[in-house]
This record gives sequence, structure tokens and C-alpha cells, in this order.
Amino acid sequence: MSDPTLALVHQLIACPSVTPDDAGCMPLIGERLKPLGFTLEYINRNGVSNLWARRGNSAPLFVFAGHTDVVPTGPLEQWTTPPFAPEIRDGMLYGRGAADMKSSLAASVTAVEDFVAQHPNHPGSLAFLLTSDEEGDATDGTVAVVEALKARGEHIDYCIIGEPTSVNTLGDMIKNGRRGSISGVLMVKGIQCHIAYPEKGRNPIHQAAPALAELAATEWDAGNEYYQPTTWQISNIHAGTGATNVVPGQLEIKFNFRFSTASSPESLQQRLAAILDKHDLEYTIKWTLGARPFLTGRGPLADAATAAIKTVCGIDTELSTTGGTSDGRFIADICSQMLEIGPSNNTSHKIDECVDIKALPQLSAIYRHILEQVLTP
Repeated sequence: MSDPTLALVHQLIACPSVTPDDAGCMPLIGERLKPLGFTLEYINRNGVSNLWARRGNSAPLFVFAGHTDVVPTGPLEQWTTPPFAPEIRDGMLYGRGAADMKSSLAASVTAVEDFVAQHPNHPGSLAFLLTSDEEGDATDGTVAVVEALKARGEHIDYCIIGEPTSVNTLGDMIKNGRRGSISGVLMVKGIQCHIAYPEKGRNPIHQAAPALAELAATEWDAGNEYYQPTTWQISNIHAGTGATNVVPGQLEIKFNFRFSTASSPESLQQRLAAILDKHDLEYTIKWTLGARPFLTGRGPLADAATAAIKTVCGIDTELSTTGGTSDGRFIADICSQMLEIGPSNNTSHKIDECVDIKALPQLSAIYRHILEQVLTP
């Protein structure tokens, strides 16, 4: 294949790296990085493969981060061609991981190869942070590498994560932050009784209904320049024994906040509890903080990315914080500026996942232009 990025994507897709199995992707990438002067360090934990590869020791440190693992294929008979046998049809490369995110991994490698060839003595350092645990539990992947880096005082100045961020065409949207996520399990206590004698019990569904209506109608914040307003949503609700003649003794509600930097986990917890208390509910809540929000405003990295996309694709990109969480929530703890830039997300996690082959050399060029602007201004 004439395009080195396309050739490397083919090799990576052929590795059946269903989370948390790396299936040989990291050694494949590592063999490309070693001749460039990268030192490879595997920080594996609990069956999860993690690679920290670094070239140079001086600041600033520029990192490409990503994951080699993919989601399960789903029913194989529904795929037009086998998911781990990459195939080009009508200008699209098909295979599991084509969009999320083996194309970005390949593009970052070829971008670094080109950059180092042109600037062998560039200022600063380059590194790759790769994991096989992003699509799974995300407990022994990027978080393990960040813990190791933090313990020895390593700080990341600039980071690009290759998540598929584009919508209709490459570069039309990049992520400069992600919302936080906090979940809760609310248990409202009632008194079980025969439904014909409701005065002998206390129905937690009836008691909780006004509070839930108020929670659903509450404006938690107005968002800000980069973030939508914080939202609160119920995901599951359950009560009762299954019988039609029993008032339930307990109501369980699972809910989630997706919140902006305009709110904090602590403020949301306090405001929710105040509403429940106002309605005189007897309750307990078990909270789980999934991620704090992170944000990279205008500055060297965002300016370099928008300029690179304009140069390569001829379009003005949109900075966005929409969507779910990513491993950026862990990296943000030791990173000053971070963006997510990748191909279209239209087929991520779907049957017949694919990527436009024309986007592959373009994505590599975008990454290389960013490196040149940030490290060799």
C-alpha cells in the first residue's frame, strides 16, 4: 500500500484486540517507535497491557494517547466481511476498530515518524500512552500509567487523544473537554403492607414522586462558553414484589449527572439531598464519581490544532465538549493542555465499522502540523 498510515491500520485491525486483550498491537507499534529513539516501558496490571514509550527527557512533553482495545464484534453473521479481516470497499476501510480508534493510532505513529525525520533534534520530548482497557472497566489501563507517572513526578504539557471526534467530515469537530459524570443509587424507604389497607403502610413511590418531579425540573447550572448545562437523568427505577396487591417497602432509583465545570460533584450532591430532605423522605444514597470535567481553552494546543485542520482540510473546526467520557479524565490530572482529535464517529461500535481511507493521510498530516507548531514554533 502506498500510504503508510493505511498499511499500519490494516495491520492493527487484523489484531483481534477485544478488550482487554491487546492481541499484539502494542508490540507492533513499539517496533515502529524503537528505531526513532523511543524507550518502551510496559506498565501492565491485572491482565491489562499498557505502554509508555518516550523519546527525550526535556520539556515540553507532547503525548499521543489512545487505546488498542475494541468493543466486541456483535453477531459475526451480520458483518459484510469478517471484522478482523480489513477490507476496502467503495473508498472505505472496514473492520472493528477502524474508527475507534486504530486509524488514529496509526496516524499518530506515521506523523511522529515524519516529524522526527524532519526534526531529529527537535526541542522537548515525545511520548505515547497506550492501553488495552479503555473499552472495558478502565481501572487498570490509563489510570495505572498516570499513577506511575505521577509517582515519579512526570508531567504532560500537551496531549492528543485519537478518539473519533469528527461528525460529517474529518476535522469538523474536536473535543477540548468532556463533562463530568457522577451516578447515584437512591433508596427510599417505605412500609410494606396490603394494598387494600394503605393506611397501615407507607408507599415510597407516592412519597418520592413530588421530589423526583422537582429534581427533573431543576436547573442545575447554565453551563458556560464550552459546556452545555448540567443534566440529571433517571436511568433505572424499581419497587415492589411483582404482586399487584402489595404496597412496596422500598423504592430504588439509579440516576446520573453529566455536569460541566460550572458545578462540582459536592455542590450537586448537596443540592439533591436538600430537595429530598424538603420532601421528608427517609432515604440513603450511594454515590459513584465516574469522572470530573476537564477543559482546555484557547491556547497553544487548541490554536495549533485549529490551524492544522484549516491547512490540511480547508475547514474551520468546532471546539466541543459534548459526548461521553474518555480516558482524558485520567490524563487531565497530570496534563496542562489536552485535545481529542480523530476521524468520524458515525460507525464507532457498529456492525461494519469503517473509516474513509482519504481521511487517513489527512489525519496524519494534521497531527504532524500540530507537532511542528507546538514543538518547533
